Amino acid sequence: MSRGDSPATTLDMAQVLAEQSFLFRSIDRENIRQYLESETLVFEKLYSNRPIYTAFRPETWLDALYVIVDGGPVIMRSTPLDRVIAIYYPGGCFGVRSLPVSFGTMAHGFPSLVEAYKTTDVVKIPLAVVERMYENDETFRQRYHLLFELREKFQYHLLNCSTYPPQAVASLLRALIYQERSLGSQPQKEPQGYRLDLPVDLIARACQLNHRTVEQVLKGMTKANYLSQIKGTDHGVDEIFITDPEALKEVYGATRDKVPWWPLK
Repeated sequence: MSRGDSPATTLDMAQVLAEQSFLFRSIDRENIRQYLESETLVFEKLYSNRPIYTAFRPETWLDALYVIVDGGPVIMRSTPLDRVIAIYYPGGCFGVRSLPVSFGTMAHGFPSLVEAYKTTDVVKIPLAVVERMYENDETFRQRYHLLFELREKFQYHLLNCSTYPPQAVASLLRALIYQERSLGSQPQKEPQGYRLDLPVDLIARACQLNHRTVEQVLKGMTKANYLSQIKGTDHGVDEIFITDPEALKEVYGATRDKVPWWPLK
C-alpha cells in the first residue's frame, strides 16, 4: 500500500476495511489480507472541486474501487442538468458502475462527473481484488449487488422530487436515510437519529431548487422538530441531524394542503 509519507501494512488495511467499509465489514480479516497481499493498495486524499473521474464513458473502465474511510461527501453530477445524482459518505464506496464486474457492464447513462465535495480519504482497491472477492466470497458478492440496488433506489427518490419544495427536500432526505441505514453506517445511537454532512448547496442541486427555498424548507422542518441544523466555519461543517426520520415519510408523500408549516401554497 502507498500513502505518500505514511505507509501501512496489509494487515493494518485489512483491519481498517473490516471495521469501516460496508463491503468488507465482518468478513474475516485474514481472508481480506490474503486477497490484498499480492496487490498494491493506494491511500489517497481527494480534494474538493477536483474531478476524480467521469462515469459512464463507453467502454472506459476504472482500474480500482474507491472505499471512503473519512471525510467527504463525494458526489456524482449528471452532465446534462448538472444535477447531483449520488452522494457517498464514509463507510460506503463508489466506482462500481464503472468497473467491468457484475452489473457494471450493463450500467449506462450520461457521462457524469464524480468529485469530492469536501476533502475525502479513500482506499483504492485494485480491480483484480474486486474480481477475486466477487467470484469467491458470497458475502462480498451480495453486498456488491446491493450497491447497485441502492443507486437505483436513490435515483428513484430523486425522480419523485416534485416541484413542491417540502416534498422535494424530504425525498432527498429519505433517500439518504435509506442508503445510510442499508449500509449499516447509521443511525447514530447517542442521540438517536441521522447525522448528514449536507450543505444547502448539495440539497439545492439534487432537488433542483434555489438556495433560498431550501433554507426556508429546512427552517420549517426544524420548527416542526423533524431535524436540526449544525453549522460551523472552522472545518466547513454544514450538517443536519434528522431527529424524526419517520415523520419525514408524511412530508415525502404529502400534497400541498398537508404541510401546515410551509407558508407558500
